[in-house]
Amino acid sequence: QVQLSESGGGLVLPGGSLRLSCVVSGDTFNSGTMGWFRQAPGKEREFVAARRWSGTSGMSSYSDSVKDRFTIFRDNAKNTLTLQMNRLRTEDTAIYYCTASRSSMITSSMRRSSQWEYWGQGTQVTVSS
Repeated sequence: QVQLSESGGGLVLPGGSLRLSCVVSGDTFNSGTMGWFRQAPGKEREFVAARRWSGTSGMSSYSDSVKDRFTIFRDNAKNTLTLQMNRLRTEDTAIYYCTASRSSMITSSMRRSSQWEYWGQGTQVTVSS
């Protein structure tokens, strides 16, 4: 049984940085897709970023709201996905969820939460002065 465990959330000032990590246990993904969604109070869960990989090659995709501020990368050896978040804004405040699929997802599918197989419990990110 695949389990995803997030860490790294917290409180940060606007303009600051945070790094979220997601560790996969229960199986090793030699290829597939992993990503991050977020959900703010009263809003729907929205796509943040994802990375599709096979071996050492891969492709990343970002939502327009985080592009050029967030970076997603995967450490295959550690079976870990990381989201580096820079220049954070108050509107980035949300619970961030790690997600994974054994499929090599196309970009349009990545953005739909219903297409993903596995989910973590989430980690809170609060951006506030």
